[in-house]
Amino acid sequence: MERRKIIAVIGGAEAANEHLKIAEEVGALIAQRGAILVTGGMGGIMAAASKGAHEAGGLVIGILPTLDRESANTYVDIPIATGMHQARNFIIARSCDCAIAIDGKYGTLTEIAYCLMYNVPVVGVDTWQIQGPIVHATSAPEAVDVAFRSIAQ
Repeated sequence: MERRKIIAVIGGAEAANEHLKIAEEVGALIAQRGAILVTGGMGGIMAAASKGAHEAGGLVIGILPTLDRESANTYVDIPIATGMHQARNFIIARSCDCAIAIDGKYGTLTEIAYCLMYNVPVVGVDTWQIQGPIVHATSAPEAVDVAFRSIAQ
């Protein structure tokens, strides 16, 4: 049996409503296509994507910066408490087959960098404009389609 794909959604703990809506739709589409969602497990983009995946019947893993599993957003099915703060971004990048970055600040930038260091494909929606292998998408469906195509290769 083939292992289920794991897609990370990365982005800030604080985000504009337009980005939260995109993240929720991305999470739902990931779940509908049978992949596992991994996030940093907290608020903002992470919570919105988790909500979308959870409500679509998907499995949600949260790699938490804290030592407290209860600090995860309410949509996380499997909270992994690391106590590593931002260093947990490395675990997120190494755990996924592809990452979708939505908006975000420096924490998101570190996740993107870790992914690129280890040849994990990154799809970006309104995120960092970095020269190189990030594929930029303009909508949730396009981002998820690109992510699934990149992990099928």
